Amino acid sequence: MESALTNLQAYLVNPLRPYLAPITSNLPTPVNAFLLNLLGAPCHSALLLDVDVASHPECTTLLLSKVMGIAIITTASIVKLPQILKIITAESARGLSLSSLSLETASFAITLAYNVRKEFPFSTYGETVFILLQNIVLGYLIVRFSQNYSFASAFPVMTFAAIVSLFSADIVPDSLLATLQAFAGFLSSASKVPQILAVHQQGGTGQLSAFAVFNYLVGSAMRILTSLREVDDKLILGGFVAGFTLNAVLAMQMAYYWNSGSTAKHGEEAKVVKDTVEGAASGAATGARKGASGARRRA
Repeated sequence: MESALTNLQAYLVNPLRPYLAPITSNLPTPVNAFLLNLLGAPCHSALLLDVDVASHPECTTLLLSKVMGIAIITTASIVKLPQILKIITAESARGLSLSSLSLETASFAITLAYNVRKEFPFSTYGETVFILLQNIVLGYLIVRFSQNYSFASAFPVMTFAAIVSLFSADIVPDSLLATLQAFAGFLSSASKVPQILAVHQQGGTGQLSAFAVFNYLVGSAMRILTSLREVDDKLILGGFVAGFTLNAVLAMQMAYYWNSGSTAKHGEEAKVVKDTVEGAASGAATGARKGASGARRRA
């Protein structure tokens, strides 16, 4: 690792340093403050001010871990949007397991509360916030399209109440939360089993989102790496390892049943993902242009 970083520094970073240093040393104040908080003062100085990736390899691995964490969180913000849109468009939740979703939601709620109360870096667990919110919407849709209208209305309220209670030390003491976190890895793994069985029994993936399945697989693999680097907690690591194993099984099923007659068209789903990402990028660019225009007028 160190020899690779030394070569990278010598053959790539050093030739570019005269061009990079003026940029990294004069970043806008909000960006610089964010990076300082993200990396810490020593690594901020080594990587951005000195533009040196070889002298402090621990800083380089920390940066890679942070980048992976941010990538996971960013992807998580839309990971289940194609699934939600597929259900709404088809007016059917065929192929999705409510028990699987409920177990996953419980696991993520416990993990979120545990990480927040332990004050771990947000970049190591932030995706749970976005996935929980999307799970609540998915749960409502699954129940709604099963014609259980009364439970559909109660599902989001019950879920929010359960999540909020986990953040209170008066309701759930630290010792109990640690015990729950030990089971969260089991719950996360168990949440995949009903879905795997449902796919097997139906001989296809139905409305199950390929985008979500493969992103879960990649995300859980990356979370193993970020946990090893930033979180010294075997309960967290064990959950990600178990989750990755069953995510791999579900991904293999997705590939095997790709052209099955009971599997929804994934090409249309890919178009939804593409349109969503392009729309978000277009909106961000428009906002940036308006902001710049406003700044010029104020000047």
